[in-house]
Parts: sequence; C-alpha cells; structure tokens
Amino acid sequence: MKTYRVGIIGLGRMGSTIDEEFDELETWRSPTAIAAACAASDRLETVAGADLLPERRRAFTEKWGVSAVYESHVEMIEKEAPDIVAICTAATTAPKPARSAPVPGFRGDAHAELTISAADAGAPMVFCEKAMACSMEMADSVRDACHRNGTLYNSGLLRRFNNQNHMIRRRIEEGDIGEVRGAVHLTRSSLMHGHIHSIDTLSYLLGDPEVRAARGDLLPRETKIEGNWLGHDPVATFQIEYENGMTAASVPFQGKWEFEVVGSDGSIRSMNDGQETQLRGKGGRGEWWEIAPDPSVEPESSVVYLLEDLVNAHETGGATLGNVDITHRTTETCLSVAESHMKGGAWITPPMQERDLYVFHV
Repeated sequence: MKTYRVGIIGLGRMGSTIDEEFDELETWRSPTAIAAACAASDRLETVAGADLLPERRRAFTEKWGVSAVYESHVEMIEKEAPDIVAICTAATTAPKPARSAPVPGFRGDAHAELTISAADAGAPMVFCEKAMACSMEMADSVRDACHRNGTLYNSGLLRRFNNQNHMIRRRIEEGDIGEVRGAVHLTRSSLMHGHIHSIDTLSYLLGDPEVRAARGDLLPRETKIEGNWLGHDPVATFQIEYENGMTAASVPFQGKWEFEVVGSDGSIRSMNDGQETQLRGKGGRGEWWEIAPDPSVEPESSVVYLLEDLVNAHETGGATLGNVDITHRTTETCLSVAESHMKGGAWITPPMQERDLYVFHV
C-alpha cells in the first residue's frame, strides 16, 4: 500500500498545533491538525513544511521531526514534490487574531492564491483550509486552475467529512424520515468563517442538490457594503431554495451547532456540533413524532477521512467528497448572502452578478 507525501503551507494551528487547544470534552475531534492526522494514518506522511516565520519552522521540526522546512512554499513544492499540498494559512494573509482588514480596500486572498500556485506547480492533490476564496472572482480562478491541472481538491469544511453526518445522510437516503422537505441550521455565526460550514453541511445532508436561489441579511442590518468590499466578516442569516424544491435556512440562536433535516415521516437532528444525533419518527400516537433509539456513532477524525478521501480519489480516478465544484458552489451560495444584503434582501440566482464582491475573513 502506497504512502503519500504531504507538504504543509502554514505551520500554525491547522498545520500543527490545534489539537493542543482541545480539552477532554473536545478530544473526539482529534487528530485535527494536518501533521497529527498524517501521523495517525498509514496512508500519509508529512515530509515538508513552509512558513514565513522562522520560529514556527523551528517549532514544527521539533514537534514532528520534519527537517525539510522552508520559508518559501514555492521552493518547498519544487524541491520536495509532495503528493498533497495542505494549505493551512490564514485566509487573507492578515494573521489571526485580526478581525478586520488592515487597510481600506485590502483584498488579500491567500487561500485562493496558494491553491492556484500549488495546482499550477503540478501538485496532484490539494487540501485548502476554508474558505476557498474571499470573492467569486478568485473562486472562479481556483476552480479553473484545478480543472486545468487535474488537481484533486478538498477544503476544510470538516462537517462534510464527519462520520456522524455520513450516518445521518445514509439514514435519510434509506427513508428513515420519509420524503425530505428541507433543513435548518441553529447557531448564530459569521458569514465566511462560520456559515461557509453551515451552508456546506446543509447541502451535504440534503444530497448536494443544485441551488436555485439564496438570500440573507448581514447583522446588524445597517451594515454597508461599499465598492463591492466589506472589511470584516459579519454575522449573517440566510435562506436557500434548491432546484429539487427543498429549502434550508439558518436561525441565529446562541449555542452549539445543530442541524435538523425534516421529512414527511420524521426528522433527524445533529446536536452538540456532530457528537450526538436524535431521530424522530411516527409512533403510536397518530401524527405525533416519537424519539427513536439514539443512532449516534463513535466519532472519528474528519481530517484523517478528508486526506484519505483525496488519496482514494487519486487511486480510483473518482471525485473527492468536497471536490472543487462542490466547494465553489458552497462559496457562491455564501457570498450570495452578502450580495442579497447589498441589494435589499433580494433573492440571488446563480451565477452571482457581483463576481468581485469581497468579504474579508480570517
């Protein structure tokens, strides 16, 4: 069985250290850092890393025993020729904990630029942290670069790779809740850092239907987008209509992330950010739904699954679960919410007109 070589760009949280932040109630997520996921998989090996900061390069070598570290990601790819390039930088080049653009008109888009660079350099497979891009103009360029070079792609929309959600989708497809009507996401969240996840998860649970239209609001509602530019990542709400007639919406409650898919004969709910599931179905009391036995499964690492999904697609010639076209569609739906807000809450039918509409995020 072949072992695939991984080179990581960005040796901070997602690249190396994020698992150190989890307390005992969160260890079910681990391994989450790319280097940790590679260490847990017999299909993957971290062979190189790149970061602009020398202290991060030193810490990465000490933690993972990887001596091939570079300041330039271009040099890393040229010299090490990794099978998978994992892009784990901040989304915009503005380092965390930045919450707003460093200067008016700033249009940094590191995730998009690095993906295009890796694809054009010949990387067979790319993992890119979310979001794919800060504008559809750049998302178009990412999609085109991956198609042009035959680069397989998955992004850091990790709930798509959560085995609890795989079980939920399977139960839906098997008819456990009858004919699906739609779904709801319950959590207050920002648009690009958070709702890129919720929109993608809703799409996955519903079977990845084509989007007919989307609309939404940025909060506070007096938020202004001027010159197709927004220098911070706003809290948002959204509604989505799909081509198959299903609908989805967000409800901005505070609390742990929850998703519920509703059908003609019941509903299935993901609770506590993917750790637990509740299934309801028709019981013995007429139209009332009754709680069924807990169908939850033992959590597994979404990041290990994501990386091995790239490898499986590479070996079989198939598509990845979060391929570049699906991620492009999720990104467009997400940015459509900002365009909708800019146009007074109008429904936006893809393709978006405002391809250069930029929303900053980290």
